[in-house]
Amino acid sequence: MAASLLVATAASAAPPGVPSKATAQSNLNALTVAAESGSGYNRDLFPHWTTVSGACNTRETVLRRDGSGVSVDSACYPTSGSWYSPYDGATWSNPADVDIDHIVPLAEAWRSGANSWTTARRQSFANDLSGPQLIAVTDNVNQSKGDQDPSSWQPSRTAYRCTYAKMWIRTKYTWSLRLQSGEKSALQTMLNTCSS
Repeated sequence: MAASLLVATAASAAPPGVPSKATAQSNLNALTVAAESGSGYNRDLFPHWTTVSGACNTRETVLRRDGSGVSVDSACYPTSGSWYSPYDGATWSNPADVDIDHIVPLAEAWRSGANSWTTARRQSFANDLSGPQLIAVTDNVNQSKGDQDPSSWQPSRTAYRCTYAKMWIRTKYTWSLRLQSGEKSALQTMLNTCSS
């Protein structure tokens, strides 16, 4: 008999740790600009969706955090709820329509310095719930983003680009990852749209 765990939560406007405009600007100014390097990327080098608590893994934890009215079964899989994707403004009721986006994609992190990390550090990065690195979004929008940085991909909702830039900058800063010059320029342009 499957137990139903009722976990009704309010939707979060954004993941934790999104900095102010001033802090994001300071973080951006402190980042090292360098060309990308590091061949040999493989997603398996970043063990992800590890167990967080009980039966809940990182993906399920973000679905619960970012969703509204989420209920889960005994395996922590959502049985009801809704998810608003700030990238495109869509709302979904089927968790299969939602991806958990790594704000800074794993391949981008690899090329920006994670290729020299230990597997344990890459696992921590891929499952980072303490900062603004993970967010629930429309699955095909996440797939269209792929491993692109903000110089070639930004959320279609222009109103969200300020927040997206702040999350990207904070993640790169927290994890001491490098930027490319085009990426930094795009982030600066996005940050300039922020009011605070």
